[in-house]
Amino acid sequence: MTQSFQDLVVWKKAHQFVLLVYRITKLFPANERFGLSSQFQRAAVSIPANIAEGYKKTGKADKLRLMNIAQGSLEECRYYILLSSDLDYITKENNLELTRSIEDVSRLLNAYCKAVAYNKFGF
Repeated sequence: MTQSFQDLVVWKKAHQFVLLVYRITKLFPANERFGLSSQFQRAAVSIPANIAEGYKKTGKADKLRLMNIAQGSLEECRYYILLSSDLDYITKENNLELTRSIEDVSRLLNAYCKAVAYNKFGF
């Protein structure tokens, strides 16, 4: 049983993804500070933030709505990885690292949503 959203593996992985995004976007060109860097960071932060918010929701519909928002932000980040790569803002190694991280989060978030949808948590 979890005591906090911080106990969720999906939240931990999403938080690690955010830290990775911040580390990598620090290297983007200065002219992207208020553009792609900011958008990428905001979308990344939205993933664990919505997982955290949804954690305490008692209703299945509310919880799933927030998890769906997190999934949407995750897909937005997938695009930012692609765009960053196409603009040569990230190395192939950074692309691989970001892609692996987001795939882990996606897999765990999908599993968490299925568990909530099928009421595996007893609420």
